[in-house]
Amino acid sequence: MGLIREPIEVDFVVNSKPWTKKELAEFSALIKKIKAKNAKKKTRKRKTQPTKS
Repeated sequence: MGLIREPIEVDFVVNSKPWTKKELAEFSALIKKIKAKNAKKKTRKRKTQPTKS
């Protein structure tokens, strides 16, 4: 992600409201789901080399 430069005489201000307990719980569940999905991708099985006869 790149930086956004402010044009002259323009101020970018971010006003964020606090999250509710319900929103925090939903976000936490989403993050757990994504981490579990990514963990499955990392545990790929290695292909074994065929033995020479």
